[in-house]
Amino acid sequence: MAFKFEITRGNAILNFSEEFCQSRCELIESESFFRVLRKFIKDNARRETTLYTYLHKIESDDIALAHQLKDIFRLLLIMGPSEIGGTRPEFKPYFRDSDMLEELIEQLYLFWRKLQRYALVINDEKREGYQNVGFADAQEEFEKLILRTYRTISYQATHKTEKVLRQITAGVNAGLEITSLRTSLPYEYRCLDDIPFIEKVVIHPPFIMYSRRNKRDGVFPEINYNPIEDHKFDPDEWFCYPAKVGDQLAFVYFNIKYMAQGITLCNLFDLADESEYRGRKPDLIYVYGYEDNEKNQAFYQDDKNDMMVALLSANDEFDYFGYMKKMCLTLHNIRQINHGNLPIHGAMVVMKLHDGTSKNIVVMGDSGAGKSETIEQIKALGAAYIEDIKTIYDDMGVLSYDAESRRVKTSGTETGAFVRLDDLDAGYSFKELDRSIFMNPDKKNARIVIPITDYKDVVAKHDVDMFLYANNYEETGEPLEFFDNEEQALKVFRAGQRMAKGTTTEYGLVGSYFANPFGPVQRQEQTDPILKDYFDKMFKQGVKVGQLHTRLGIKGNEHNGPKDAALAILRYITGEEELKKLPDEE
Repeated sequence: MAFKFEITRGNAILNFSEEFCQSRCELIESESFFRVLRKFIKDNARRETTLYTYLHKIESDDIALAHQLKDIFRLLLIMGPSEIGGTRPEFKPYFRDSDMLEELIEQLYLFWRKLQRYALVINDEKREGYQNVGFADAQEEFEKLILRTYRTISYQATHKTEKVLRQITAGVNAGLEITSLRTSLPYEYRCLDDIPFIEKVVIHPPFIMYSRRNKRDGVFPEINYNPIEDHKFDPDEWFCYPAKVGDQLAFVYFNIKYMAQGITLCNLFDLADESEYRGRKPDLIYVYGYEDNEKNQAFYQDDKNDMMVALLSANDEFDYFGYMKKMCLTLHNIRQINHGNLPIHGAMVVMKLHDGTSKNIVVMGDSGAGKSETIEQIKALGAAYIEDIKTIYDDMGVLSYDAESRRVKTSGTETGAFVRLDDLDAGYSFKELDRSIFMNPDKKNARIVIPITDYKDVVAKHDVDMFLYANNYEETGEPLEFFDNEEQALKVFRAGQRMAKGTTTEYGLVGSYFANPFGPVQRQEQTDPILKDYFDKMFKQGVKVGQLHTRLGIKGNEHNGPKDAALAILRYITGEEELKKLPDEE
């Protein structure tokens, strides 16, 4: 990547390998600062702000205005407005209104901070930038430089001494170490060869991202042609995140215009080490954000190369992390179906009780059914009864059959959770909340992506003690009910009903085959015999198969529904009808 600095779609990308400023003067004189300044002026001109009207009266040409403001900021590093006016009389008009000068400095600083800011370091070769200090240290130094520069200019312009200093994230929100390597992709995918791979991600919390959309729509269709073959990719505009999706290796290529979506992958899927993908063909390939003026969002089974591949167009309608996550899982699930395994849209926890016994519980259901909410309530309410509780997967898992033990096993796909904030109570416990990535936190269906599980636990094969359907649409019935036979269970599980909560564009009572539109819906004929076989095996080996009435989709029950469901599970696994050791409620 030869560029020093790039601004695109609200992202500011700084290439530390090409340019790294180590002094305040160097920062103001940099090409990157001038481009931010130009963008700032253009933004104010578009909005016809009072500030732009004031500046436009002094200098009507925007490019000349940017050059003059850059010179003024450089001079403000060492002297005040009166001294500058004495040595550079042409700048006096900018200092006639001290309030507008202060407004200019504050608004420029705010404009910079509103950008999603990313740093890059390229490990391939020695460059002119910052290479001799660790990448995380470089970002910290850049952060300090931005704050020192802002505070110096602000003080020189106003002579106000700040009594409260806020050490906010003024540098970059995240950084990437990238490298170029020769992949072992089949011939049809050589167009991807020059795209650099991400080796390391550094995040500066709180990481808050905003996307054009905050919900996903529809299902991903399957097509009969390769959507990637013969396409062209500029390596300066793409990154590859080598992800471990369950036991599958995925090369996820994303356009730099969608940096936030790509960065967020690190909280959801384990980043593969170079030793795990060098010289190896991936199982899955996903291209996110291809600029083709279309609305493609399809996947393809490449039988010749034994891979699943997908492409999603660059379009505002797809600017939502759900499109990144769910396509990866769709590709994973189709491969699992091809191998005779059963993908599960659900969550799974391992509970160790104080008497030494363990219970492995899978709660299945489509988006908004109450899986995550119920599990978080179990964590909050069951501390006195549960010695340890570990979430193995929060959204997507798979059932497989272990021939040696002759038992159904389950494993997961993600090391993180994509959790909706709307229905979460303040009492719900979230592990390592300060490591979360927040998405559209001020909007309906706000989300966080939070790391919850080690990869080794995700891919391990776990026994299944309880397999439950999250029923969020029926108000009547016991919170926890078990089915007597396979036919009763399949009727509920196959229908996949839920009361849509607005997490997608659906509303009201809806259903999808096996509550999993990410693979089983597209391959229903192939999945159905697998589904019957696994339910037959679970009933024969004594797995308790039932449904959990979370009532999450019923108005007024958003919190009490998951709580009652959690209490029912705790009563069942402890054998205590009256739970006497619950946390006191304020």
